[in-house]
Amino acid sequence: MRFDIITVLPGLLESPFAHSILQRAQKKGIAEIHVHNLRDYSANKHKNVDDYPYGGGSGMVMMIEPFAACIDKLKAERHYDEIIFMTPDGVTLNQGIANQLSTLQNVIILCGHYKGIDQRIRDLFVTRELSIGDYVLSGGELPAAIVVDAVVRLIPGVLSDETSALSDSFQGDLLDAPLYTRPADWNGHRVPDILLSGNTPEIEKWRFDQAMERTKQRRPDLLE
Repeated sequence: MRFDIITVLPGLLESPFAHSILQRAQKKGIAEIHVHNLRDYSANKHKNVDDYPYGGGSGMVMMIEPFAACIDKLKAERHYDEIIFMTPDGVTLNQGIANQLSTLQNVIILCGHYKGIDQRIRDLFVTRELSIGDYVLSGGELPAAIVVDAVVRLIPGVLSDETSALSDSFQGDLLDAPLYTRPADWNGHRVPDILLSGNTPEIEKWRFDQAMERTKQRRPDLLE
């Protein structure tokens, strides 16, 4: 799977993609992550990518020309299944969306900055708008990294145990059950006996019951 991320601050994305699961996915050739500096596509001699908003108001707006030039170049090289814009007023990312995106081949992610982007970019190029929550960040770079992380770990071959992702919270609209590891007894705080029993059917039933109870308490909306 290939991600092309268009940003005015490519340095913000260096670390998230250079470690752990995302790094291994790239080394295995399962995922490709390419970060494009929007300023490279500016026709302005000063490499500006923003300007004052029509109609007045505070803040600067990202111009359409640099985005269009970069997107057109990428689309001339391959077909893209989605062009995603990270924005607080988009659809909130959830596990179902991550599952769906993990089946795609090529995705472009646009990172906004400043006050926002020219609406024509959204109207003419964007196929999906995503948010990571009801709050505003300085730009779309960190949300883009979150989307890539949530999606790449679902691609077959990325995790050493492919069944691990299937038991994560929000798969099946349930939160995960409590997890334990060694030691079995720490300062009198014991791991539940059922997990030490070796009775797989009963353990799975316990985990389901615990996941259901945790979901009822913390996220009852998921059960609706």
